Amino acid sequence: MPQEQTSLFNIEEIDSEIIRKTLNEVYKSLEERGYNPTNQIVGYLISGDPGYISNFQNARTKIQEIDRAKIVEILLTEFQKNVK
Repeated sequence: MPQEQTSLFNIEEIDSEIIRKTLNEVYKSLEERGYNPTNQIVGYLISGDPGYISNFQNARTKIQEIDRAKIVEILLTEFQKNVK
């Protein structure tokens, strides 16, 4: 059966969801290891030093696969959504 409407593919939405999922996984890994996840992630985002992120559950590798600027962009977008 032919589809009458064109389906839209939004790569930005997919990227945002992947980043959210990754940040959540990293946050939980840091928390599980007894770190303050917020402080550790902020330290990483500001400095770029992966030493802020534990390698537990491959968290360091996961977060390094994402551009830090993109993480900040997603965090700011989410903040703005919650403010409104």
